[in-house]
Amino acid sequence: MSIIFDHVAFKYNPGTTYENTALDDINLKIDDGEFIGIIGHTGSGKSTLIQHMNGLEKATSGTIYYNGQDIYDSDFDMASLRTEVGMVFQYPENQLFGTTVYEDVCFGPKNQGLDGKEISLRAFEALRAVHLPEELCDVSPFELSGGQKRKAAIAGVIAMKPSVLILDEPTAGLDPAGRDEILNLIKELHEKNGVTIILVSHSMEDVANYVDRIVCIDKGHIKYDGTPREVFKNYKELEEIGLSAPQVTYLMHDLKRAGFHVDTDCITIEEARNEILRCFGI
Repeated sequence: MSIIFDHVAFKYNPGTTYENTALDDINLKIDDGEFIGIIGHTGSGKSTLIQHMNGLEKATSGTIYYNGQDIYDSDFDMASLRTEVGMVFQYPENQLFGTTVYEDVCFGPKNQGLDGKEISLRAFEALRAVHLPEELCDVSPFELSGGQKRKAAIAGVIAMKPSVLILDEPTAGLDPAGRDEILNLIKELHEKNGVTIILVSHSMEDVANYVDRIVCIDKGHIKYDGTPREVFKNYKELEEIGLSAPQVTYLMHDLKRAGFHVDTDCITIEEARNEILRCFGI
């Protein structure tokens, strides 16, 4: 399964004085089972990019293919696409509306036309997958903590068994423990279920620790597309577009400038720790 962007462009308010190009000649292929991080400064186009992946926005020009099918063909099943490519928005309140957590998680499978037994099975499987206690099933989703709301929102999407899961800033506003819990949950979904993960994040540390590939967006263009190590080598260029590398990257460069013979390609704390211990022969 794959998502392909073929020379995709998108303009807000085209043909008016408020016309704004959000995406410009995007060529991108996302293969089955990838864990991709999308980074970019505010207004770079990254949110617009992911909204095209399940048809929430329609390209001004160019084509998007899902599993080889043009999603803009008149006979393409857009509803099916939105089941296959699930999206969790930055603010879970925007997609939680059920009377109880359980009812909320059941909403997607119900819309898929499944029978009651299958709906219930999927809901409980999804709630277990996100580690939400059963005693919260009958609680209003709006009474949950910030981290629990995000878990409920994720459960509501994965209950539809999507092949692709898009998460827009899923850890925004959470404390470090809550952030780690959500990211480890996403990693678990990827590793156990083989779900393709597309993670939009402002945290370079989170991206470095979890994703296998980074797509960097700047002014509607793809500026970099590669492994975290490849992308973060360009830390000075990233700074010029309002981004950065993980903090350990700067630390390793500082040590190098101070005369220590360390590898400056480290992008995680664990890598930096091991490299510093190696440098000092410990």
